[in-house]
Amino acid sequence: MGFVTTDDNVQIFYKDWGPKDAQPIVFHHGWPLSSDDWDAQMLFFLSKGYRVVAHDRRGHGRSEQVAEGHDIDHYVADAFAVAKALDLKNAVHIGHSTGGGEVARYVARHGEPAGRVAKAVLVAAIPPLMLKTDDNPEGTPTEVFDGFRSVLASNRAQFFRDVPSGPFYGFNREGATVYEGVIQNWWRQGMMGSAKAHYDGIKAFSETDQTEDLKAITVPTLVLHGEDDQVVPIAASALKAVKLLRNGSLKTYPGYSHGMLTVNADVLNADLLKFITN
Repeated sequence: MGFVTTDDNVQIFYKDWGPKDAQPIVFHHGWPLSSDDWDAQMLFFLSKGYRVVAHDRRGHGRSEQVAEGHDIDHYVADAFAVAKALDLKNAVHIGHSTGGGEVARYVARHGEPAGRVAKAVLVAAIPPLMLKTDDNPEGTPTEVFDGFRSVLASNRAQFFRDVPSGPFYGFNREGATVYEGVIQNWWRQGMMGSAKAHYDGIKAFSETDQTEDLKAITVPTLVLHGEDDQVVPIAASALKAVKLLRNGSLKTYPGYSHGMLTVNADVLNADLLKFITN
């Protein structure tokens, strides 16, 4: 574990586990979390002999809480700084939610041009566009994101309790098994980060149109999405994304939530391993 300094002098925290000559798998976390959200995947793939790498996005987790640069372009530049510093090649990049948007732009603009990417995976990811527009009627209305900003600014701690105990993991569904530790861990990760980064990040994950990023990707790309995702609706994301990818495939999961990588880690890990090894 250590820190990488970006071109604009921001300290980015990262984890780097496993043999340095093994194929790297790079994990990109969602909003407003940290690399800790990938614990189940990092331990699983480490046990399979891979090199596993994950970083905390700027303003998140243990990375520097700078005031500016909380947008997709800076996110991917920071990820590329980590990849260059660790000399990661032939890597599989896996992103969840906002991290999926980070992966899409990273692969399109940095990873593929530099010859450093082998495959990509988008898990419950935001591309191509979350915001509802005339051209994207399946998206989420801007009033919803305005509400996020309002409640985050007024009581972030409670907001970060309500999200994981409700829609993020589907714990608000009748008959759901609720894991209190998972809720607390989501809250812990969120509150480690900067309120400014989280506030600005809402615009980044909701308004960034990544249609062209998806079109530019040529490496094999797997899109995974829960059919009961209450955070990133599947109709506006995965179902559209796979049609834009040149070499994409889609797998959906009936009843699975936005946080399926945690509460359904056994299933997700097996599917990720199958994609990586095939």
